[in-house]
Amino acid sequence: MSITDLLIIAVSLSMDAFAVSICKGLSVPKMKLRHALICGVYFGGFQILMPLLGYLLGSTFAGLIQHISHWVAFVLLALIGANMVRESFGGEEEGECQPDFGWRAMLPLAVATAIDALAVGVSFAALRVAILPSVLIIGATTFTLSAAGVKIGNAFGARYQKFAGRIGGIVLILMGCKILLEGLGILG
Repeated sequence: MSITDLLIIAVSLSMDAFAVSICKGLSVPKMKLRHALICGVYFGGFQILMPLLGYLLGSTFAGLIQHISHWVAFVLLALIGANMVRESFGGEEEGECQPDFGWRAMLPLAVATAIDALAVGVSFAALRVAILPSVLIIGATTFTLSAAGVKIGNAFGARYQKFAGRIGGIVLILMGCKILLEGLGILG
């Protein structure tokens, strides 16, 4: 596999995390470096972990993983997105509009946005791709795009904080639907 192919895969795998990071940035009233770093570490870290895990599982479980990864990603993203939309219609309680960068919020997002990378890792095993440099490139790409996504979302979203949860939730639900439709072969 060429470095160009690997970079294209890395950017493609990073797009879901980038979109979620933009949504997280939308809801941050005053962005701090730690917000960008938290998104970068969670999303980049899981983009390293999931293909590595997929590679280790190898072709033995390839059929099972490839057949359910789109369902797992859809369910996680749809539930998280629906919860964000539901919370955006709630009352104006103290702290409700504050973005959550804690592990309980970030872990499911990181898993959901990296689930496709698990199947990529399985395919890397089948293709006998050098896994360590590959996952490091994927992780670094995702870290960079996710950290930038928080800043981009914050720059454009500070005036629209009230609707950030709704927008973010809808984007997550749509991403989950897209992943599901691609997995079912409906979208190319």
